[in-house]
Amino acid sequence: MTNSLDDLEKAGCILVIGSNTTEGHPIVGLRIKRAVMKNDCRLIVAEPRHIRLCYYADQWLRHKPGTDVALINAMMNVIITENLADEEFIAQRTEGFDEYEKVVKEYTPERAAEICGVAAEDIRNAARTYAAADSAAIVYAMGITQHTTGVDNVLSLANLAMLTGNLGKEGTGVNPLRGQNNVQGACDMGALPNVFTGYQAVSDAKVREKFEAAWGVDYLPGNPGLTLMEMMDAAYRGDVKLLYIMGENPVISDPDVEHLKEALDRVDFLVVQDIFLTETARFADVVLPAASFAEKEGTFTNTDRRVQRVRKAVEPPGEARDDVWIISQISSRLGYDMANSTATEVMDEIASLTPSYGGVSYARLEEEGELRWPCPDADHPGTPILHTAKIARGKGLFSPIEYKPPAELPDDDYPLILTTGRLLTHYHTGTMTRRVKALDELAPHNQVWINPGDAEKLGVEEGQEVALQSRRGSIKLEAKVTTKVGEGVVFVPFHYGESPANALTNPALDPVAKIPEYKVAAVRILTGESMAGIEYSTSSM
Repeated sequence: MTNSLDDLEKAGCILVIGSNTTEGHPIVGLRIKRAVMKNDCRLIVAEPRHIRLCYYADQWLRHKPGTDVALINAMMNVIITENLADEEFIAQRTEGFDEYEKVVKEYTPERAAEICGVAAEDIRNAARTYAAADSAAIVYAMGITQHTTGVDNVLSLANLAMLTGNLGKEGTGVNPLRGQNNVQGACDMGALPNVFTGYQAVSDAKVREKFEAAWGVDYLPGNPGLTLMEMMDAAYRGDVKLLYIMGENPVISDPDVEHLKEALDRVDFLVVQDIFLTETARFADVVLPAASFAEKEGTFTNTDRRVQRVRKAVEPPGEARDDVWIISQISSRLGYDMANSTATEVMDEIASLTPSYGGVSYARLEEEGELRWPCPDADHPGTPILHTAKIARGKGLFSPIEYKPPAELPDDDYPLILTTGRLLTHYHTGTMTRRVKALDELAPHNQVWINPGDAEKLGVEEGQEVALQSRRGSIKLEAKVTTKVGEGVVFVPFHYGESPANALTNPALDPVAKIPEYKVAAVRILTGESMAGIEYSTSSM
């Protein structure tokens, strides 16, 4: 996030797009609701489904899944056409405006309405509301990124913020909500194939030399490694022989599940390190029992770059060990001695090698409670808001982005669009929450949300068992007939291993970020005898 979560309550307008915030990020959702109810913040929700935030919104833009670029371009078209842009900010702090403007001028609200299904006048009103606010914030989540055009979607939102001068001050910014509690921290620590800690490129020889010296090794490779989906495809082909999966459950969370299972079957050796015997762990040759968050020392870095301490409350059960101990032991037994590093020592090493974390230490966190990076030295207070004095790259670069349709669209054989997401009741792949009886009783089995008009055409009734089928697989689940989804769109939560939405989703990737297109897949609904032979089913049926 360019800004802090605290800042949301200072915004005059918030655009929430591609985020079911109250269910996927309930604490952030509470901040947004409080901004609306107590601070007269104007709320615009752009979302294919009717979500709880829609009850608080001034405007709900129900656009078709995968049409975000067309919608945002049209809003910017209105802002430029009606002279609502922040011309001073554009002139002083950005570049590339002329080429960007040429593209945006082609996306009139009328043209965008044909693409995304939102009325032209509603697009105009949303643009005016956002541009008129003294401070306007953008909040987005996986509904923006999990597309073959995910990078384009994010760049479009950055364009919108720069066009209106909503960067570098309170109550503004481009604010992505991360999928789990320490995703930001994992990325910061180099859990990406092309960077070391703090996004220092592996291709930079000077960076490699610094890490080689610190780690006492002669050579670190300069070529980026594989992303998650590239690893699984390589495993399927037989090019990757060993996989070490830590704290991840891709058998539920990754697209095209049957292909992924086959990939896991084909590797010579699979290690899974986790706190439970997950669906993925059942494929493993070795399972390493890890300690949970409450059983170890460390830090989390949350979605607004806030570094906070995690303190051990209880001892790990049985043979479970904390991740640092497990990794150190494996490394030492493979010939690189890491001794028994403590969490404090790990943090000190991070600070010594990572400029943005240079001033972060356990001593400071104990005294101050939290720090937001960049925090380059021990005297720096941390950075709640990015791009205040200047944009990090010098000047903000406008990107001319054309709308591109999703990789798979409905047709006669698969006439419905499937989009996936989360429920408030369950967390991610259900590894923890589905073991909690009270939570599982609230949402015990999977459902497909279907519009009443589509249900009537297909002869589907509320509570009926149906099958949902894509070109990649089929699952059985219960029908939930509701106006919260529009005609031609169905929604399925992805938490359920016995009825996994990701048996259906499309593994097509964004060409830059390599993120799969979870949010758009073509499907059809089957009933009666046509469901025969489908393996997956809800456990209650």
